[in-house]
Amino acid sequence: MKKTVLLCLVLASIGFQSCKNDEKQKQIEAAKAEGEKVVNTECFKAIYEKDTIDLNVNTLKNGKVSGDMVMKIAKAPQRTGEITGEFKGDTLFIDYTFVDTEHKDTKFKNPMALLKRDKQLILGNGTMQTTMGVTYLVKDKPIDFENVKYKFSAVDCVEKAK
Repeated sequence: MKKTVLLCLVLASIGFQSCKNDEKQKQIEAAKAEGEKVVNTECFKAIYEKDTIDLNVNTLKNGKVSGDMVMKIAKAPQRTGEITGEFKGDTLFIDYTFVDTEHKDTKFKNPMALLKRDKQLILGNGTMQTTMGVTYLVKDKPIDFENVKYKFSAVDCVEKAK
């Protein structure tokens, strides 16, 4: 009889702990979703000779950024994709995940650094390295924001047609 009561108490406490863990998981997911809410959207365009890059940046409540970018570079396939990243000081470090018009079944991912200066974003030139299939900007090498092609100016955001 005592063993049955003890077993029931153990099972009940496990059940209560499980409910408590489910509640904690729901709270964590709610906090994460809250942090991923968009608090600001800015749109930018860079034009250099026959090249055009459109960039939409969503600032999230948690301080990170997301958005999308379309690169139309002369004599190259158009690239369309998404950005994710965050500001470190006045520099926005992003990963650009995209497909191009020639390789629609293959996703590419490139790191980028954009310096925010006044109302512009300046796409820097940095040394990239690939290790085990992951490309990243080399930390010990400076990023050049002076001798660049692409300087993004703020533009009005345009709603996408659905």
